[in-house]
Order: sequence, then structure tokens, then C-alpha cells
Amino acid sequence: MEQEAETIRRLTQHIDEDFIACVEKILASTGRVVVTGIGKSALIAQKMVATFNSTGTPALYMHAADAIHGDLGMIQPRDVVMALSKSGETSEIKVLIPLLKRMNVPLIGMVSNRNSYLGTHADLILHAHAPQEADPLNLAPTSSTTAALAMGDALAICLLEARGFTHQDFARFHPGGALGKKLYLKVCDIFPSNPVPAVTPAAGLKEIILEITSKRLGATAVLNPDQSLAGIITDGDLRRMLNRYDGDSLLHLKASDIMTARPTVIAPDAYAVSALHLMQERAISQLLVIENDTLKGFIHLHDLIREGLV
Repeated sequence: MEQEAETIRRLTQHIDEDFIACVEKILASTGRVVVTGIGKSALIAQKMVATFNSTGTPALYMHAADAIHGDLGMIQPRDVVMALSKSGETSEIKVLIPLLKRMNVPLIGMVSNRNSYLGTHADLILHAHAPQEADPLNLAPTSSTTAALAMGDALAICLLEARGFTHQDFARFHPGGALGKKLYLKVCDIFPSNPVPAVTPAAGLKEIILEITSKRLGATAVLNPDQSLAGIITDGDLRRMLNRYDGDSLLHLKASDIMTARPTVIAPDAYAVSALHLMQERAISQLLVIENDTLKGFIHLHDLIREGLV
């Protein structure tokens, strides 16, 4: 791990004018980035393609061996090709380069050895320098593949920043799973399925308990006669109230005596993850959904757990 970490640390020295030129070449392209390699480099190429696509840079993976058996057909005139090879002398890459030159597409070489065949024939170089592999024989692709991976990530993130890629863009490309939901799921997508428990400020204890119990959200809103929000009563408010009053006093309590005025609320168009952060910050389990000073509904912590946000 220390060997690979040191390789990456030294890699920052190679974020140079060539790196900038690669970023500019890809930004100027109206096609895709076609990434190719063989062996372990092919696996890194696949990961790079996945990262490019998810961060706003259209990309395709092309196996270097398959390229010379028909897959060259995937390359279009407006594309940029990126070839990965530690040595820059891989036989499949050496066969591929003249064919790419004939197609007149820009070729970026990601190599450890600048003086290699790929290093001297590529139009632009990403110098993923890895002088020493992590294994004692200096043979197994370890530090070199880590260096290529890190260099690919650096390129993808620079392209992301240069394009002004936003949270909304990221959500568009990652709609599935918890990550996608954090980026696009809103409160209004959740709360309409919940009941809306509510009582008046004059409601007695029995009515309050029945409303909270029947709606099963652990709370009820308290609404004024004009339907404006007066407060909220939660299970916790009821328990604390029982500690403060004796049996006779309980019979005369009204919702206005128990409620928490100015409760924490959230708007329908807020992101669900914002609701989660509010609940965590305030150590509460539910939020009132308010729009134009009108109660729209409730969102509960269980809703967010069910959506996989917790």
C-alpha cells in the first residue's frame, strides 16, 4: 500500500501541459472518448469509461485485441481514442496505432514510459509513471494499474469541473439506488402517501391520543380554526406531559397546553435527504410539510428508511 501510495503521490508531478492539452482536446471533441487496452490495462480502461460516462464525458470501451478484428468500426471521425499501456510496447497496441493514424482520430497515450512506441506515436501523452510495481519481482501490474486508475480519475474530474457538471446532472446519470434517491427524491414524492393527523387547540387528551394512534405517525398537527398551523404534539410531548401533571389536571388539558409551538417544518419541494438531515440534527422522527403556511402532510423517518436513505 505504501508503494502504491508513493506512486500516486509522485504522479502529481506529471499533471503538466500535456495533461491540460488532453483535457482541452476531449472538451473540444463532439464525439466520444474510446478507451482501449489489453490485460490489466483493459480492466482499468473499463473503469475509466464508466467514470467518464457517469460524470458527463461520453465514452466507449474497446478491447485492443478485438479492435483489430472488427471493433475499430465503433470509432467515429469526431471521437478521441485513449490507449493504455504501462510499457507502451504491447504488441496489440503496436498493431493498433497505425490503424488509428490512418483513421485520422486524435490518439492519447497513457503510458509509464514516454520513450516507448506508444509514447512516441501518440498525439498527446498522459504520463502515468510507475517506476516500481508493488510486488517484490517488479512484475505484477499493481502500482502501474493504480497509477493509471488515479490518472484516469484526475482526467474525469477535471473534465467534470470544466463542463460545470452539477448535482442535477449527476442525478440524471445515477437515478438508481440510494445514491440516485439522495440526488433527486423530494419530500413531495413521499408525504402524499401518509395520513394527515390534526386536532384543534381546544382538543382534549383523549381526542389527541386517538388521533395520534389512528394515524400511526407518532404525532399530530395542531391547527387553528382558520387551518393555520399552531403547533405539533408528538408521543414524546405526551410522555413529558404525564410527568408534569397529576391525574385530575390531565382531564382538563387541551392541545394548546401540550403542543410544541413553532415546530420544525419542511417544504414539499425540498430534497428528501434534506429532511433526513433536519431530523438527525433536531433528533426528531417526523416533520410537518408546509407550503404557503398551509399544512400539506407529514414525512416520517420510517419513510426515509424505507427509501434507503438511511
